[in-house]
Amino acid sequence: MKIARVETFAVPPRWLFCRVETDEGVVGWGEPVVEGRAATVRTAVHELAELLIGRDPLRIEDHWQVMTKGSFYRGGPVLASAVAGLDQALWDIAGKTLGVPVHVLLGGPVRERVRAYSWVGGDEPAEVADAVQEQVEAGFTAVKMNASGRMNRIASTRDIDAVVQRAATAREVLGPDRDFAMDFHGRFNVANSRRVLPYLAPLNPLFVEEPLLPEYTHRLQDVVAASPVPVATGERLYSRTDALPALQAGIAVLQPDLSHAGGISEVRRMAALAETFDVLVAPHCPLGPLSLAASLQIAFSVPNFLIQEQSIGIHYNAGAEVLDYVVDREVFRFDEGHLNRPTGPGLGVEVDEKAVRAADGNAPDWRGPIWRHPDGSFAEW
Repeated sequence: MKIARVETFAVPPRWLFCRVETDEGVVGWGEPVVEGRAATVRTAVHELAELLIGRDPLRIEDHWQVMTKGSFYRGGPVLASAVAGLDQALWDIAGKTLGVPVHVLLGGPVRERVRAYSWVGGDEPAEVADAVQEQVEAGFTAVKMNASGRMNRIASTRDIDAVVQRAATAREVLGPDRDFAMDFHGRFNVANSRRVLPYLAPLNPLFVEEPLLPEYTHRLQDVVAASPVPVATGERLYSRTDALPALQAGIAVLQPDLSHAGGISEVRRMAALAETFDVLVAPHCPLGPLSLAASLQIAFSVPNFLIQEQSIGIHYNAGAEVLDYVVDREVFRFDEGHLNRPTGPGLGVEVDEKAVRAADGNAPDWRGPIWRHPDGSFAEW
């Protein structure tokens, strides 16, 4: 069996899918994308495809090594994301060829269902209570929200009060038996993180996510040491070597993204590395069905899994939804806030290829917002 063709599809709302076809008719799917840079990643996928055409698709590790290390310049979000989607597709082919889910190839299931959380925004504090209550009524036992919008470099009393009020509102609705997490999106610095985290501690968040931008990981230890709240990070860490300093800093939860961090092959290794630091893994996944399907293969095969992010029904998926591109929606049906173990071969999801081909080219040219402080200076996010 040889790889015969690699195709890519840019689909709404802002996703990129890749399709890898073999000369024996076995097809694998993956999701390689950087939000806001889909066209760039698409080019990278086709450049990497030159290394795969005519090769045996089952030599997954060899392909991963060649794609990631076969050029002088390595790493970064674009290359790692392009590799991620192709790696997912190769694992999908392997599972379909052998008639088993990918997690069986990774050593077999270690659990029968995984807990998931739902996103509730938080940009408008007045809407937090209703948004959280909606997810509770849908059966979820955990939610995640923004901690803030733009954040001043030195937080004001009003800034801090707004963060704490969001958390207090969520806790009031959730009660003591459910969880919430807060995403800082790298909008805080060391000083702001150390100021606000003690105020959040009595409200017992499951974790606070990405308090610092990844380029300041060398300061993460200062935040962890001062934080009574578990600290999570990882969506912008693309390899084991990227993750190692964060693990050494003492984080509680590592959040690699299956569409950014080199795919199933590398995230499985990142999870094993995290286990040696007694750190849990919560795969980052605000993307589409293939990214979620790949994340679940990790969730069901690694012992140090905590909880799964997913974007079904999320407010910013305008123009398309996760389930629009799959044939059998039952694979992603929630059961008391959990997802049951997929048993289908490969990634365990059947892509609606007709829908994907029809949607190709209709994705908006999405870009992240440019924020500025009131004085006109650039605001990071």
